[in-house]
Amino acid sequence: MTQPRLTQRIFLTSLIVAAFFVECAVSPVAISATVDWPGYRGPTGDGHAVAENLPHDLNQPANLVWKTPIPGTGWSTPVVLGDQVWMTTATDGGKSLRAICVRTSSGRLVHDIEIFTVEKPAEIHKKNSHASPTPAIETGRLYVHFGTNGTAAIDTATGKIVWRNSDHTLEHMVGPGSSPVLYKDLVVLTCDGADVQYSVGLDTATGKERWKTPRSGVLRDNPDVKKSFATPAIFRVGDQDELVTPAADHVYAYDPATGGELWQLDYDGFSVVPRPVAAHGLVFVCTGFNTPKLLAIKQGGVGKLPPSAIVWEEKSQIPATPALLVVGEELYVMSDRGVATCLDAKSGRELWRHRIGGNFSASPLLADGLIIFASEEGVVTLVEPGKSYREVAVSDLGVQIMASPIAFGSTLIIRTAEDLRLFRKPQ
Repeated sequence: MTQPRLTQRIFLTSLIVAAFFVECAVSPVAISATVDWPGYRGPTGDGHAVAENLPHDLNQPANLVWKTPIPGTGWSTPVVLGDQVWMTTATDGGKSLRAICVRTSSGRLVHDIEIFTVEKPAEIHKKNSHASPTPAIETGRLYVHFGTNGTAAIDTATGKIVWRNSDHTLEHMVGPGSSPVLYKDLVVLTCDGADVQYSVGLDTATGKERWKTPRSGVLRDNPDVKKSFATPAIFRVGDQDELVTPAADHVYAYDPATGGELWQLDYDGFSVVPRPVAAHGLVFVCTGFNTPKLLAIKQGGVGKLPPSAIVWEEKSQIPATPALLVVGEELYVMSDRGVATCLDAKSGRELWRHRIGGNFSASPLLADGLIIFASEEGVVTLVEPGKSYREVAVSDLGVQIMASPIAFGSTLIIRTAEDLRLFRKPQ
């Protein structure tokens, strides 16, 4: 071999190797990809984002990086792994249940995967969708849940379905709502139907059932008041992790590793949606319909808790859908009818109340030092946390918003009823 040919081959080999490493560096499926938004309500499960320098004016064209139409209908919040944004949707009137992935960097749709086909979709509430539960994501795996229609794991590198589980059927009556929760090597599902009520832990590697715990509390005879839709939350209490699950007429805490019941508290309510939050030694739970209440329950209890475990409660302008938000010593509450309330988290004392207006399904987000409220009518309101109401900015996107906004770094992502939008200030 002559020296020029050898040099040429070495040069070509170097180009191939360099291209390989560049591809690995930009690939959305690289092993080192960061999980920026792992599931419903973000990295800590309470609506707190790690973000800064977010744009305030979402009607300013320069702040909109891309807008991608999303096929079908789905109210699930997006989750983010590196250069991948995943969400679920339903097409053909709920007959095709799908997972969608677009690139964070460009908004280009890269995966549109049919997970389940449903011959005869069940009826849903007019404000619900067949794809409302938010997925959960970790490096290499996406877990999607469609309520009674099944749960599945997807390889985020290839888009291939790793496993499906359709064993946990139930009668939602108005469609699915509760999102899956990851705990170590488990994905935990809430199955509170009109017919059956339990929590279940599936093995993330295989989808097989590892534990299943039926609700222990006594329920009323009417099937309509046995159902619930809340996403459970996991809190560290002393040396114990607690999976807190609001259900019909009772809130439960389980050991998330085994499903063993730790405590239970009675209340009067059903069709609970808001996810619990915790702070200052209290866990805050909403009780759902008929008259929503907000309960501040002392943490650290064992067994059947007495009424005295409730430190304080509030009945006025309590949400049936949006989750709560704790910032410092304040607890922020957005009612379904657009009334925001700030309470002292320790005592329940009202600090301020303000009618923002509109209707709300999305949960509030704390990002870049501001609270972000997104109404069903598409109005995004930024409010400064504090003991008095201070509005910072209002943007009207002019399109329905049901999914909760998410943020990370200098990026804000909002899923509307029509598309997915990524906002960022110009460089």
